Amino acid sequence: MILLTALTQEVLTAILKGIDEGIHVVNTEGKTIFYNEVAAKHDGMDVKEVQGKHLIDAFPSLTEESSTLLKVIKTGKPIYNQAQVYMNLHGTRIDTINTTLPIFLEDEIIGAVEIAKDYSRMKLLAERLLDLQRGFNKSSKKKTMKQVTYTLNDLLTVNPAFQRMKDEAKKLAKSDAPILVYGESGTGKELFVQGVHYESPRSDGAFIAQNCAAIPETLLESILFGTSKGSYTGAVDRKGLFELADGGTLFLDELHTMPIELQAKLLRVLEDGMVRRVGSSGSISVNVRVIAAMNVSPRNALQEQKLRADLYYRLNVFTFSLIPLRDRKDDIPFLTEHFIKEFNQKLQKNINGYEKKLELFLVNYQWPGNVRELKHTIEYMMNVCEARQLRYEDLPSLLKHLPVSATSNSGEIENLSLRKNIEKLEKDLIRNALKLSEGNINQAAKFLEIPRQTLQYKLKKIID
Repeated sequence: MILLTALTQEVLTAILKGIDEGIHVVNTEGKTIFYNEVAAKHDGMDVKEVQGKHLIDAFPSLTEESSTLLKVIKTGKPIYNQAQVYMNLHGTRIDTINTTLPIFLEDEIIGAVEIAKDYSRMKLLAERLLDLQRGFNKSSKKKTMKQVTYTLNDLLTVNPAFQRMKDEAKKLAKSDAPILVYGESGTGKELFVQGVHYESPRSDGAFIAQNCAAIPETLLESILFGTSKGSYTGAVDRKGLFELADGGTLFLDELHTMPIELQAKLLRVLEDGMVRRVGSSGSISVNVRVIAAMNVSPRNALQEQKLRADLYYRLNVFTFSLIPLRDRKDDIPFLTEHFIKEFNQKLQKNINGYEKKLELFLVNYQWPGNVRELKHTIEYMMNVCEARQLRYEDLPSLLKHLPVSATSNSGEIENLSLRKNIEKLEKDLIRNALKLSEGNINQAAKFLEIPRQTLQYKLKKIID
């Protein structure tokens, strides 16, 4: 029994040492009974400086109230993804995100284990981003030409419904009310938002874009609202994106990925125009127009509780739903010709249009990646084409095997249930990609050359 226990402990220790995360285990007295090399690297310590010592002796800046490990031992309740800032024995500030779990043996707590991720580097990168934004705002008197690349005129279309939406956007751009934009990946949401800013009275002000999914949620609050000196060890007075965008436009992409708690704070700013930095008791007045975008339906986001209802209704003053390419087929030949001209110039080629068989395919394909996918497809074909016209044979391999409708004797396109054939083949391609990637969604999306979100959406439709 003793030998078995010793072997089990050796195996467990070997497993924990091999994990690529910081692992710290303490007993009920707060003494460290396991501390791996990854945790030591995060903490700027040597394993021997922590192993066997009481937690507060190794990290004197921590207390029973601030230490997540000691708190879990006291309460017996787990803590998930909580930021912790402390000083090590050498006076170095450490920033981690911890998940801390109690360890029970026959309903009795015997210790706690902490899995820690070092986000000091992430925070440093985020702070450098803000510094760059601040420096840019100070150095540029007229920001529009440098910060906004596109106008609504760059959103090319011959589709009447889409043109009406552009005309409406030009009119509503004159208002200061928030805007909510919904569109699938590749429909041109940021281009549309930049165009609205350009048409607005704020066009001389800053245009700042932030993807809410690109920053860890524990950092997003300080990125948006700034920090106050003393809010945590080493914190300085730093403006957030709201203050940097004062007098201009703040574009929040993938709003539905923002934590619900943070959405409540965003709602307060929209209501009263006051920003409170992290750790500050005072508020700062800002004059910012917020434009938010999502690549999922607002209705679905509400049903799945990814978006607060009160925030949605506050943003829903002006709403635009960008039309997917499959629903404006008249734009497909128009955009195809435009991209051919563009890549003729870039690649120094002289491709003159495209053959009829390819046209039938382009018009009837569903384009899940929308205009972005069409552009990338034409770019690929322009690079491989050796004829005077783009041909069906020049399509990327994953598209080349999709069925194409034929033409009748009169030259008109016959209805051969192309949509059903494409849907069936699409499902087969998705299944093959998942099989090839052994179920890895990211890898399967790369095989299919579509965004991960698009693949997840299609998988949900297949399951339903």
